[in-house]
Amino acid sequence: MRLIIVNGPNLNLLGKREPEVYGDKTFAEYFTELKTKFKDVQLEYFQSNVEGELIDKIQEVGFSYDGIVLNAASYTHTSVGIGDAVKAIDTPVVEVHISNTHKREDFRHVSHIASGAKGIVLGFGLQSYDLAIQSFI
Repeated sequence: MRLIIVNGPNLNLLGKREPEVYGDKTFAEYFTELKTKFKDVQLEYFQSNVEGELIDKIQEVGFSYDGIVLNAASYTHTSVGIGDAVKAIDTPVVEVHISNTHKREDFRHVSHIASGAKGIVLGFGLQSYDLAIQSFI
């Protein structure tokens, strides 16, 4: 099974950015743990702060991978383009958020990805990624 985790803006700052919300572990550290835990899954990782690069990656892998774990971060709530890319591909997508977006600002309650996603996991910290991966197994 081949899965890719696609992370959006500011997730490259995990471990430094708002540790009270996102924790103190970098995503690179957590990704190493995921690869150890899911040895039978070919896991890849991509991160960009640029909306168009996220769309390009979704389109690139969206017809050949078994699944995409997508944390579009703030683009979840603003990017019709990313939402359209998710709807345009064959590969199933699980939307992921580290925090419970429904406990945060009102604008974070809207997702342009949700209607095209297989499912959504949010609010379990970094373990949200683990749960999303498990949904593909």
